[in-house]
Parts: sequence; C-alpha cells; structure tokens
Amino acid sequence: MKSILTTKKLSNSQKQLFLNSGLSLVEYNAIITKATDFKFPSKKIKNAIFTSKNSINAVSGKIQVENCFCVGEKTADLASENGFHIQEIADYGKDLADIIVQNYTEETFTFFCGNKRRNEIPEILQKNQIGFTEIEVYKTRLNPKPFPQEFDGILFFSPSAVQSFTSENQLKDTTAFCIGKTTASEAKKHTNHIITATKPSIENVIVQVVKYFKK
Repeated sequence: MKSILTTKKLSNSQKQLFLNSGLSLVEYNAIITKATDFKFPSKKIKNAIFTSKNSINAVSGKIQVENCFCVGEKTADLASENGFHIQEIADYGKDLADIIVQNYTEETFTFFCGNKRRNEIPEILQKNQIGFTEIEVYKTRLNPKPFPQEFDGILFFSPSAVQSFTSENQLKDTTAFCIGKTTASEAKKHTNHIITATKPSIENVIVQVVKYFKK
C-alpha cells in the first residue's frame, strides 16, 4: 500500500476523496498560525486584500469591509460567509495585483496578511503608485517533526510547509504534490519529483495524488 503524508490536517469531506483509493494517509500540521494583536486604521475599510482564510478569520466580526479582493476561491468563500462583498478573485497574488493595477488605480487598499506573506502584491502596487496599508494580522510558525518512515507522496499547501517538513526530513524519492507554483518552487530545492495542482485548491491536490497512484 502506498503511503501518503499531508502536511495539513484535512476536513472529513477532503478525506472522503481518498476513500477507495487504496492509499494510506498520515496527517499532521507542518505549520501553525496564530492571530496577532493589531490595530485597525478604522472600523470601516473600503478595499481589503485577503490572501488567505487566516487573515479573514483574524478580522471577521471586528470591522466592516466594503469590497474584498481575494486570492483563492476558498478565501473568497469564507469572506462571503462573513458577510463581505467580493469584488475580485484571482488564483495567485500576482494575478490579483495585476487586476488592481488594470482596473483600480484610483483606489487605496488595506492588505491584511501574515508575517510570511509573499512580496508580489506590495511590490506591484508600489511600482504602480497604488496606495495601500499593510497590517499583519497573524503569524505563521513552522512545526517541524521527524518521520521515521519514507512516504510515497507528500501534500504541500504552502512554501512554509515545505520548509517545515524538510528541516527534519529529506524528500529523496518521494513525489511532492504542491498546491501552486510558489509551493512547487520551494519543493524544487529538495526534489525533482513534483506535481503541481491544476487549480490551487486542497481538493485538486488530493485529486492529483489519487490519479497519480492509480496509474
């Protein structure tokens, strides 16, 4: 039986996707996130940028947001559940920043992010003189754990998860299944056996794993 490690604990519906696949699954959280103490510039935010569900969870119930600019459908879904109006969605931060540059040059933004946020959004907005305030609303810390066994496949959902796992383990001949390009480029530092999801969602990563090992 092929053994699979996921570096993020899955929901029951996500685990259902593994049913009848003949794969054995081990779960652990390679990273831990925690909301920080932060101050809002005001109780009403006109344009908010969210790149993860963590940032939504950190601010929901505390402020009103007029327009949400989200990276990822899951982020947008959670924002919507919290009563926020979704203005734009893109799969990647760079794509979202490009949309803002093309259509919202007159606006200013509040970017709610974590301590390990990527640089694309701030860099592109600065370069195009679009005003924004950045507020760190959660911290990500690595949660490394050594594993005595080697796995046939490992699921990675962020570059931080790759860093966490590889700080105590080697990838060797393991196939790394990555949620997106940025996670895959981190995994490339440790292995050439990489499969990237066709859509940046946890479900799509699982589909790739099941498909790959059914061959």
